Amino acid sequence: MEFLSPMGWDRARGYAHGVAATGKLVFVSGQVGWDAHRRFASDEFPDQVKAALENVAIVLSAAGARVEHIARLTWYVTDKAEYLRLQREIGDAYRAVMGTHFPAMSVVEVSALVEDRAKVEIEATAVLPS
Repeated sequence: MEFLSPMGWDRARGYAHGVAATGKLVFVSGQVGWDAHRRFASDEFPDQVKAALENVAIVLSAAGARVEHIARLTWYVTDKAEYLRLQREIGDAYRAVMGTHFPAMSVVEVSALVEDRAKVEIEATAVLPS
């Protein structure tokens, strides 16, 4: 996996500008912050981020992949202001699951998610090396 940073651009902070990779693709549908039995343990944004990322990791493991194989994450959040206000705590939750792996990422504010209690939904694309 090659992390891309165009010449002359500032270094990305907390994400990659782009990723180039070759191998088996694994697509993970949007995961929310509930457990395997569809129960939310918390309504706190950072807790839901951690749980959603853990769910991404569990789905990846079914394909023999790990979080370091993730090339792209897309986050859908229901409250941009809350996301920005809790960035430090969200960062702690992120690193607890992802370590220092920062793939290409997008964060999009949406008016609602299908699961009423969900504050974040995260989908992933991973590439297992050939």
